[in-house]
Amino acid sequence: MTAAKDFLKVYWPLAALALLGLIIGFMFMKPAPPKSIRMAAGSPGGAYYAYALRYQALLENEGVSVELIETAGSIENLQVLANDDAEFALIQGGLANDSDAVHLRSLGGLFYEPFWVFVARDAGAYQYDDMRTRRLAIGPDGSGTRALAIQLQSEFGGMWPDRSRLPLSGRAAADALIAGNIDGAAFSASVEAPYVQDLLRSPEFDVIKFDRAPALARRTPALAAVPLLKGVVDVGAVVPAQDVPLVASVAQLGVRADVHPAIQTLLVESAMAIHSDGSLLNPAGTFPDADATDLPLSKQASRYYRNGPSALRRYFSFGVANFMERAWVLAIPLLTLMFPLVRAAPPLYRWRVRRKIYVWYEDIRALEARGRLAKSDKDREAVCGELEALQIEIGELEVPLSYTDDLYRLRGHVEFVKDLISGRNPQPTLTA
Repeated sequence: MTAAKDFLKVYWPLAALALLGLIIGFMFMKPAPPKSIRMAAGSPGGAYYAYALRYQALLENEGVSVELIETAGSIENLQVLANDDAEFALIQGGLANDSDAVHLRSLGGLFYEPFWVFVARDAGAYQYDDMRTRRLAIGPDGSGTRALAIQLQSEFGGMWPDRSRLPLSGRAAADALIAGNIDGAAFSASVEAPYVQDLLRSPEFDVIKFDRAPALARRTPALAAVPLLKGVVDVGAVVPAQDVPLVASVAQLGVRADVHPAIQTLLVESAMAIHSDGSLLNPAGTFPDADATDLPLSKQASRYYRNGPSALRRYFSFGVANFMERAWVLAIPLLTLMFPLVRAAPPLYRWRVRRKIYVWYEDIRALEARGRLAKSDKDREAVCGELEALQIEIGELEVPLSYTDDLYRLRGHVEFVKDLISGRNPQPTLTA
């Protein structure tokens, strides 16, 4: 018990210093990432919303809940991000402007969004320009489809009438086309979108070919010329029946610049898991693409694309790895402080225990000096009595077992002085 007390008396200041260092370190440590974030997800039933559900599932597996905010599309997604009503969103390429680049960052391009224009096979429309006077659905205000459709209409020249800018979108536009209520329907959507697949496979509808897709892509950096290869949708049924040149934007993952860096990195990891596989329009490994963006690439995304996940993230969950990465800044100052203290502790412990023994020698020497100066037997007996009392006190002293030899040596020295004074052992004087 005494050894434990001595140990604690020596080491508790070190523990207190370590605790104080941790408290100070935590005060300066970077804040932890939030446990909940919001995503502008598009409209239910759309490709963006389907992807948003996948992001939600992946992030929640890492302990970060995601609130999905329904929007009309990319334009509204940008507005929601700008108003700080969401932290991240899928954004159609080509829609961001210079003011968006101030507070938004991109985490990379994710997938091609071809601009589809479907028409009835017997409608006699073969080029986008043929839709100028037709009833064409291009989506509602705030949608990326509408913005791109109007941009392409301006590329083909002239002012297109309102009937070629009907606000239907998605499944509603596809159903209206199938019912014959409109002449054409435009979608800026993934090839996997259900309504796109239905129209591609239907023998009653054709998709407009953009023969001038390379020229459009050259004129608009946010666009790419993408061929839909013959039979790629259905090899057996040969869908499409021939190569279809398309113009496509690249959807990107937009994020507010002030979102926690660890969350940005986690989003890039999720994007890698969701979008790295190939599609009908591109081979595996094409996306995510750090260069296919029209917003500045975030520093965290750039670092991830260059170096991959951190060493800790390769072996630990997001929460554990992030804590260890943030706490790592505490290790160097704490080790710098603790190393000399820990090295000094054993000698300090030995000194403290031995001091409990050696401190008695001051009294022994004083009593020896008094005994030598004593002129009578009565005075010498008095000194011997004090030595006996001193020996009793020393006998009650508790030290660790490894220091017992020092204790018994002390007791022997007391007996030696007592014998010396009483005349029973005329030995030389105890030296220092």
